[in-house]
Amino acid sequence: MIRLAFTIVAGVVLGLVVHLVSVLALPRIATQDAYSRLTPMTKVNAVTQLPLADPNTSPMPFMDPAFALAICRYDLSGGPIKLTVPVSQAYTSVSFYTRNEIAYYAINDRSAGKKVIELDLMTEAQHSELPEDEEVTAADRLIIDSPATTGLILMKALAPEPGLMPQAQASLAAATCAPQTEPPAKAEAPRSRR
Repeated sequence: MIRLAFTIVAGVVLGLVVHLVSVLALPRIATQDAYSRLTPMTKVNAVTQLPLADPNTSPMPFMDPAFALAICRYDLSGGPIKLTVPVSQAYTSVSFYTRNEIAYYAINDRSAGKKVIELDLMTEAQHSELPEDEEVTAADRLIIDSPATTGLILMKALAPEPGLMPQAQASLAAATCAPQTEPPAKAEAPRSRR
């Protein structure tokens, strides 16, 4: 009787371990993750609008038909990027994901409090190289530290009625995601007095 109970408990524990390992390993070994699916239809460090949600032609599963979607597939190996997303009439959100689909930051139009969501995306190493500027405060410049050099930025604009979808798409069409053109200001060395 004890052998039978031990065999049953060992089988259940082994089954749980195998299940847990397979569930945790699946995202890393899957070949059709979001990044892989979007790579052929998007450019690096540029905004690409996704087609409207349609069960037959949708590039991603479970897309909400009430939202216009745009993607920026970013690569920070060449330097930081600047993201600007005009706010739509109803609701706009921006979500950041690593290459392995780990969400690490999100912001919406209400928390941004402006007509345009504007931020700089860089790695922690690039952020530490920035000179400290006393005139630029955290409120003036939103800097997001990416845990990886590659990933996805998902932009959503809500169309509360089907007739407002062109307006939501137009706000995302005006979004930009591009490498910073202006280099950060260098800190000036103190001048010696004579």
